Amino acid sequence: MIKKNITDIKNEFANTSMENWELLFQEYAEDARSGVRKLVASYQKKVQAYEKEQARLEGMREFEHKYGNDYFCICGIDEAGRGPLAGPVVAGAVVLPAGCEILHLNDSKKVSPKRREELYEEIKEKAVSFGIGMSSPARIDEINILQATYEAMVHAVEDLGVVPDLLLNDAVTIPQIQIKQVGIIKGDARSVSIAAASIMAKVTRDRLMTEYAEWYPEYGFEAHKGYGSAAHIEALKKFGPCPIHRATFMKNILSDRKVDR
Repeated sequence: MIKKNITDIKNEFANTSMENWELLFQEYAEDARSGVRKLVASYQKKVQAYEKEQARLEGMREFEHKYGNDYFCICGIDEAGRGPLAGPVVAGAVVLPAGCEILHLNDSKKVSPKRREELYEEIKEKAVSFGIGMSSPARIDEINILQATYEAMVHAVEDLGVVPDLLLNDAVTIPQIQIKQVGIIKGDARSVSIAAASIMAKVTRDRLMTEYAEWYPEYGFEAHKGYGSAAHIEALKKFGPCPIHRATFMKNILSDRKVDR
């Protein structure tokens, strides 16, 4: 019997679903060629990594499982942009179907920008519904960042195509909403629903700040997204604030401003 070459075996794995790899593992278990052994070992590691990721995600479904029998439509809520010196605060609201699997879903701060973009598209595709809400820099100055965050969350819930009967929130309780709420400390790392909302809010805000960078190129918004980096503060002291800066966040930063123009 002519043995398949390594390229053919690799293609065989590539064209076979992971749940059927065990049959291939058995088929090539006695193949003594070092290349084949390394190839099989690499696919076994992929299975182990997948199983580990599944276990992690199952741990993040704790609250969805806890409340799933009593509430039909569970929505995760989170925000992005409470801390920056510029730009809006953005909230995301996401309703995922029961048992939804989105690999590598996590707190947006723990995910690379590239993966956040990929997750954003996958969440859009798989979610029952998602909503986005914002509060502008002017609104933040008017009512303070906490109240503006609540307001953005309300808008995100209103933007949904469904009416949730339970909100899982990242640590907060939104005073303007009458829907049952559960605030979860570090919820964006403990609930798949909140993590999904975190991704939607973060990617939406980052894309918006990249657009603002074209309007106000001197501030470098595409790099720091409005946060108080050294480069951002230096630009503020040189050029002063622009229309998307939060005036109430400027008090100490601009006290020694020297205009050079």
